[in-house]
Formats: sequence, structure tokens, C-alpha cells
Amino acid sequence: MNTRRCLLISMTITLACMLTGNLTPVQAQRAAPDEYGVKLETSQGDIIIFVNRKSAPLGADRFHHAVKQGFYNECRFFRVVPNFVVQFGINGDPKIQTKWREAKIKDDPVKATNTRGTLTFATAGPGTRTTQLFINLSDNSRLDSMGFAPFGKIIKGMDVVDKLTSKYGEKPNQGKIQSEGNAYLKQNFPDMDFIKKASIVQLQK
Repeated sequence: MNTRRCLLISMTITLACMLTGNLTPVQAQRAAPDEYGVKLETSQGDIIIFVNRKSAPLGADRFHHAVKQGFYNECRFFRVVPNFVVQFGINGDPKIQTKWREAKIKDDPVKATNTRGTLTFATAGPGTRTTQLFINLSDNSRLDSMGFAPFGKIIKGMDVVDKLTSKYGEKPNQGKIQSEGNAYLKQNFPDMDFIKKASIVQLQK
């Protein structure tokens, strides 16, 4: 197959993905709006997040694209530590999770502070951000110096966040969530709260 034909096939596949909304994590790296809103419809109620791209552009871009792809739909709040964080962002379908797991993005400089209600990407060290996020349940400004860059803030529904069950603490095994998805969580942690649907919404000014 000649180079020109390969290029045409590649362009056709990419266009088809764009039209169907089925972009890969790499194809989805486009700049998000300067400001946007996200609604998380959860098992405890709705949460509204305001995102300011200036705070952490790369993180804001990744979150925007992942939400548009439906990545966070049916994601469980698998780590809830009272007075610290609520963590989520491992897809319930291992096949989908595998596509995003290695799609790492570079770090953003920390411009905002990890105060209560802010949204931040979790990391496993420098340059390892993918899809996992946490909501700060208290003033965690000590995380600023560790490179955790907030890019969003809960503007409605913090009472919903506070109701997310913490009965399982840090018991869920992240390795098993990655490999077995929601099947593992439903069987072993049946009362775990989750995101029914995440969507981009227009915020009133």
C-alpha cells in the first residue's frame, strides 16, 4: 500500500471518528473553551463544576475532551477519605480504560490552591496525569507544593459531594478496578456512589 493511500485512509478514519464523537485520547487533544461548566449527575444528586482554563490549560483540555467522549459516565467514586478527598476517574469498562490509561499529559504549573471544593487531577508522579481526578473536601493547600494543579471548582452541589459514601474508604483495589472495572466494584462495594452521566453545560453569568 503506497504512502498516499495510507494517508488517505488515516484521514478518513480520523474524520469518521470526529463525526461520531469517538475520538481517541490522542486525537482529542484540542483546546477547551476558556471557561466551561460540567454537570455530574450522581447517585446522590447533581454537582456543577466551573472550569477556568487559565488555571491549568492542559488539565482543563483533558477534562473537557474526556467528558465529551462520555468517559466519566458510570464512573465510581472509588476513594472517599473524609476531610481529605473524593477520587474518581477509572472507567467501568476495562477496554475503554486501557485506551486512556497511557494517554498521559504534561504537568501544568500550579496557579490555584487546593481549597475545599476544587477539582484536581491525581498523579503518580511528574507527567503522569490521565483521567483520575479528586475533589478536595477541605483545605489541602499543602498539595500545591507537590504539583497538584486545580483547574475547576464546585459551584453547586458541594452538599452532594459531602453525602458520597465513605464507608469503603481506601479499600477498593485500583489495579482490580483497572482490570475488572465496575464488575469488581459492584460485587464488592455495592453501596459505592457513582456518576450516572457527565456533560458539558452552559453556565449562567
